[in-house]
Amino acid sequence: MQTVPRFCTLDGFVEISETLEGVELRALAPNGTILVRTRESDYRILLLDPASRRVLIEGGPFFAEPTEAILSGSSFGGCLLRMGWIGHGLRMEIHAQGRLVVTSPVRSLRVEGVARGAVW
Repeated sequence: MQTVPRFCTLDGFVEISETLEGVELRALAPNGTILVRTRESDYRILLLDPASRRVLIEGGPFFAEPTEAILSGSSFGGCLLRMGWIGHGLRMEIHAQGRLVVTSPVRSLRVEGVARGAVW
């Protein structure tokens, strides 16, 4: 009998994601910047409209130049997605230029600019 990993269930994802450090995009001011280091790449994310998750992203293998995108949120990769949130240990999911980019797991992040009650 094969069991579903706990983080792939809604209850498990909620339980685990509440214990992870991260940042809610809507809590940040427009034009703020988030510097993200994943296991494999570094990204610079300029918040164009945090409420709609619209960003200008640069870094990693897919964004050599600043590219407008929608930062959907974070997931364990192929499982449930926490919308509008970047979490340590999770993978960012980014929609840009007609494709979905899923990063390697986030190792660290730093917010620059004015925050409106960011959650860490």
